[in-house]
Amino acid sequence: MLQFLTKLDYLLRETFLGLQRGGWMNWAAVSTVTVLLFLFGISLQASWQLERLVNQFGSQLEVAVYLDPGAQLEMVMPAVKKLPQVSEVTVISKEEAWTSLVKELGISEIAAATEYLEDNPLVDELKVKARKSQDVPILAQKLQQVPGIDDVVYINEALQRLQDLNQGLGWVSVSITTVLSLTAVAVITTTMRLIAIARRREIEIMRLVGATTSWIYLPFILQGMTFGLIGAAIAWVLITSVGQFLSNLLANGPDFIQFINKEIQPNILQLFLLPLLLFSLGGVVGFIGSWLAVSRESLYLEKS
Repeated sequence: MLQFLTKLDYLLRETFLGLQRGGWMNWAAVSTVTVLLFLFGISLQASWQLERLVNQFGSQLEVAVYLDPGAQLEMVMPAVKKLPQVSEVTVISKEEAWTSLVKELGISEIAAATEYLEDNPLVDELKVKARKSQDVPILAQKLQQVPGIDDVVYINEALQRLQDLNQGLGWVSVSITTVLSLTAVAVITTTMRLIAIARRREIEIMRLVGATTSWIYLPFILQGMTFGLIGAAIAWVLITSVGQFLSNLLANGPDFIQFINKEIQPNILQLFLLPLLLFSLGGVVGFIGSWLAVSRESLYLEKS
């Protein structure tokens, strides 16, 4: 136990000493990792939110059906209910729609508004809910063929655009993450190589007294991983702060914006998964960068 504590104390002291000697290059490495992980986390969170929004819209998709002005509701309803894709039909009469519209416009006298327009300009409407979101396009096509129906409206196009946007965001996220990961690895490699060069005399002395290569360079590996973990912590704080700010901002918006804000909130699994991914990626980037620097320095010393 005492031997283990002695080795641990040595590793921590050497790692801290390396961080002190790094100077401003430490901040260059940490800031690069922070930018990488911040953009990675933001894009990942946006992808999750878009996916939740798509799923939410997909589970509540319904088709709005508007009847011809002269069509009889009793004649259209049976034909609509017979369609196999239909799970539920809600009737909104033109009188109900007109009353709701007049109230939304702030007009107190419904009769006066009706008299001014000479008649109720609206038509009867049906809200037809499909059994599955995949059935919506087929259902809309069949509804258009039912006699007495004038127009069919559904948001499949908007849903498809959200899906395309989510897919495009995924590719952009992968590209940015790849480029910035290579940049972060290069910066960490350069930083660790400079620190190793500054300590060459100490390393040569340690080699002469019998220290193994892995034991000599392990503090450098730990130092590089420290860069990644610090960058992950800063990125996590920034992502959380930005998310909280946007959530508070959208909470004071219109009802539809508040609905979207509520639906795109991350679940418990995502709240734990995001920091885990950030710290894992940060640690891996730091390990790779420091390992490359150590490998190059070790190879140089062996040749010399």
